[in-house]
Amino acid sequence: MLRRALIGLAVLSFTLSAAAQTAPSVVTGADLKKVVPESYFFRGLNATVQARNSATLKYPDGFLVIVALVDTSGYSADIAAKYTGLFITEKKLTIGGKMLEPGQYGMGFTPEGKFHIMDVAANELATADTTIDTKLAHPVPLKVTVENGQPRLYLGRKYVTFTAQ
Repeated sequence: MLRRALIGLAVLSFTLSAAAQTAPSVVTGADLKKVVPESYFFRGLNATVQARNSATLKYPDGFLVIVALVDTSGYSADIAAKYTGLFITEKKLTIGGKMLEPGQYGMGFTPEGKFHIMDVAANELATADTTIDTKLAHPVPLKVTVENGQPRLYLGRKYVTFTAQ
């Protein structure tokens, strides 16, 4: 019995160690300011990036995923309905069952509970259902967390997860 428990503990320890090696970490402070752009080009306009509403994940291999809200006041209503920010990835990701290549994209959450990824011409590339986190004590406009090795991108209480390839 003790032997089985020790083997189980060793397997669990190895699994947690492997997950920690592949899980991203949240970039903060001066390192965050170094990578978030001041403006972002999307669908014919250059929008100001809201640095206070930005977040970055850094994977153990050094690759980044950068997200931020932007000022969408100059966009048409149909673009602004889906486009709320930038999504830059240096890694291949899976979002909503779709593969997303490294690149720069527009992103947004819509009221009907969908997360959208679009190319710079506002063509839809991926959508994913969002989850509402009712236990979130203090929702903010945008944040990124890592829960059990899984990244979560929040806009308020809504979040979406994605997986690095």
